[in-house]
Amino acid sequence: MSMPTYAPIWIDEELGDVAAMARSFFERVVVPNIARFEKQHQADPETWLEAGKAGLLCPSVPEEYGGGGGTFLHEAVVLWEQSRVGDDTIAYAIHSTIVAHYVLNYGTEEQRRRWLPALASGECIGAVAMTEPGTGSDLKRIATSARRDGDHYVLNGAKTFITNGALAGLIVAVVRTGGPGARGLSLLLVDGDAPGLTRGAPLDKMGQRGQDTRELFFDDVRVPVGNLLGEEGSAFGHLMAQLPQERLAIAIGAVAQAELAVELAVAHAKEREAFNGTLWDLQNTRFVLAQCATEVKAARVFLDHCIALHARGELDAATASQIKLLATDMLFTVADRCVQVFGGYGYILEYPVARIFAGARVQRIYGGANEVMKELIARSM
Repeated sequence: MSMPTYAPIWIDEELGDVAAMARSFFERVVVPNIARFEKQHQADPETWLEAGKAGLLCPSVPEEYGGGGGTFLHEAVVLWEQSRVGDDTIAYAIHSTIVAHYVLNYGTEEQRRRWLPALASGECIGAVAMTEPGTGSDLKRIATSARRDGDHYVLNGAKTFITNGALAGLIVAVVRTGGPGARGLSLLLVDGDAPGLTRGAPLDKMGQRGQDTRELFFDDVRVPVGNLLGEEGSAFGHLMAQLPQERLAIAIGAVAQAELAVELAVAHAKEREAFNGTLWDLQNTRFVLAQCATEVKAARVFLDHCIALHARGELDAATASQIKLLATDMLFTVADRCVQVFGGYGYILEYPVARIFAGARVQRIYGGANEVMKELIARSM
């Protein structure tokens, strides 16, 4: 007898239809190409265009800007279904859940009309350039400079670990326009074709190898003053305001991947013959996977609570940090146990459980290292 299906109370019939459409898209268009995307370290640009045609990109952006006119709940079901089928090659969250919302929330009307329709169609792919070679979670140390020169800013510096780094036609760059500390930071919309912008080779990552992750170099890149996002010196506040949604998106993917890992491990254990039976016949295997299933379901209940809070505009930074911390730590632990159930096969990247494990490690780092999450949580206590 299988465990009853868990259905979050916030998913209604319409969101269920969106989820089914998203799952069908990822299963048909993306999953068959994952191995190829991993070899070339990026998805095909045409795949982004197909996602746009399917209406999956920017679903919570208003229709007047080319989006789906929905809410974050529409983003959530797409994020869930993508991870639930085992895909981590399309950096959907960066593009739709993060970049589009920087433009929507802080952009001028001209900026919105210029960029959002192209993001929604997949003609333009978005990236966020925060991290630098000498700066990770401590964003106040960002050094990439933007010097005002007439009606342009002149950018100089380097960014690293930039997802969608090669394909990005729009880069939301965090730059220093003023003095030291948070008040000197601003956001600039950098065109992917800007002269002086160069992109490094694909970074050879442990996991998430199908994602396009690169270094970016700015050498006297001239950006029109009209591409300033918000006001000068406002970047840090905007970043802090958007991070809860970013961390919630990471948590959605982490819980979905953990649920998939358990499903794969249970199926393998019931089929794998060992010791005059199957692995499932061994009490230790059943107990390990029972523990995993329990931890995943507990995390999902908390996740759904956070999604509901965010839909009402009530998700605070500390709670977002809690779900990001819990979900990504849980994924890493659960994926490790599931790899053990697979034995040697769990170490072979041909098997989805190995890819889940390899990709799980970085989720405790990006979006703010989990040690930073603990500090943020502690400050609220």
